[in-house]
Amino acid sequence: MHIADFGDVQIHYRLDGDPDGPHLVFANSLGTDMRLWDPVLPLLPKGLRIIRYDKRGHGLSSQPDGPYSMGSLVRDAERLLDFLEVRDCIFVGLSIGGMIAQGLAVKRMDQIRAMVLSNTAAKMGTPSMWADRMAAVRTGGIEALAEATMERWFSKAFRETPDVELWRNMMVRQPVQGYLGCCSAISGTDFYTPTSGLRLPTLGIAGSEDGSTPPDLVRETIDLIPGSRFELIRKAGHLPCVERPEVYAELLNAFLRETGHI
Repeated sequence: MHIADFGDVQIHYRLDGDPDGPHLVFANSLGTDMRLWDPVLPLLPKGLRIIRYDKRGHGLSSQPDGPYSMGSLVRDAERLLDFLEVRDCIFVGLSIGGMIAQGLAVKRMDQIRAMVLSNTAAKMGTPSMWADRMAAVRTGGIEALAEATMERWFSKAFRETPDVELWRNMMVRQPVQGYLGCCSAISGTDFYTPTSGLRLPTLGIAGSEDGSTPPDLVRETIDLIPGSRFELIRKAGHLPCVERPEVYAELLNAFLRETGHI
């Protein structure tokens, strides 16, 4: 584990795999930290340099005063990749991480050669919806959203297993200020126009039971990028890397091969 200090924010990151391998970067969702990717990493090919990080206000990264903008989250990723001397990576972003991927690809095509947009969209929800959620958190903490969020995140079958408690606990233990800051960033983001101008290999992944970013919403965003490919993982919700890690890794590995990254 490492901390990159950029003055206004300190970003917690982790490096795994081959220090000289091609870069594969992961950005996680709202209410989770880099452990989101733990089920998938053992299923990836050897020889990759894998980079994970906690976005500002989450995990072990610092939590500057909010609200945050999507621009600040994109800039954090940009600075981290520059700090690690990353070029031509494949960037995998889930939910808000997928929004960060879109913004970074628009800004720094030298850093990203291909991307995976997982359970995400160019625009998620409405400002009024996010305002209601933020008001609930200010009143009752993240716990106030936990039950409804688990229903959106996971299939009914997964919610009946003890493992759901791990992810519920992860969510409610995120810093409130960081959670609210990232909600604000999502609320203010509409990437339809910039994303429609992107021209890079893109894989879209959706979960059939996703209550946060339903498959049609994910597909709509993926279709903005010519030549992109959309894949649906059945019996999975918003975090298919947790519910169906073998299927998720299979899609990632195929994409790595198709793009010549491995």
